Amino acid sequence: MAGKYESFKKEFLDTHNAYRAQHGAPPLTFNTELNDAAQNWANQMLAKKKLGHSDTNDGENVYYAWSSETKMLTGKEAVDSWYSEIKDYDFKKSGHQPKTGHFTQVVWKSSTELGVGIATDGNTVFVVGQYRPAGNITNAGYYQKNVLPKGTGNTHTHFLFYLKCCFCIGLLLQIKKDRTFLHT
Repeated sequence: MAGKYESFKKEFLDTHNAYRAQHGAPPLTFNTELNDAAQNWANQMLAKKKLGHSDTNDGENVYYAWSSETKMLTGKEAVDSWYSEIKDYDFKKSGHQPKTGHFTQVVWKSSTELGVGIATDGNTVFVVGQYRPAGNITNAGYYQKNVLPKGTGNTHTHFLFYLKCCFCIGLLLQIKKDRTFLHT
């Protein structure tokens, strides 16, 4: 996936990671093997003009769009489409829920690697996202550990920020009390 799709690829990854950060999931990184497999599958779907999943053991989201006008899809549009399923996910129930599998794979906490493929003839476009390790594992407790509510954020980072703020406030109070300034 060279040249003309590099901005798509970057935006695809960045959009995933922005959403994942909102759900306390670590950022994904690209995996060359997954990129190659996702690209191969996108090419096959375009050749057949048929949307479907490959036989991969990795997690996979697929996306299709058609327009009578030539238009280049952005990486954000595909990911936004998958993430929009959050509206149908009930965090109080957790677990596998209908019409939410794309969303849950995007934010699945234990997935760490991503591959992307895009194939288009100008009017039809197929996008494939592949994830490793795969998400949407239905074993007991897996959804609770991997699909966290929006706003969960990275609690470790928030705690360190809190400590840093407390330290700064403590220094300011000490400076004000002593009327001396610390120089290092």
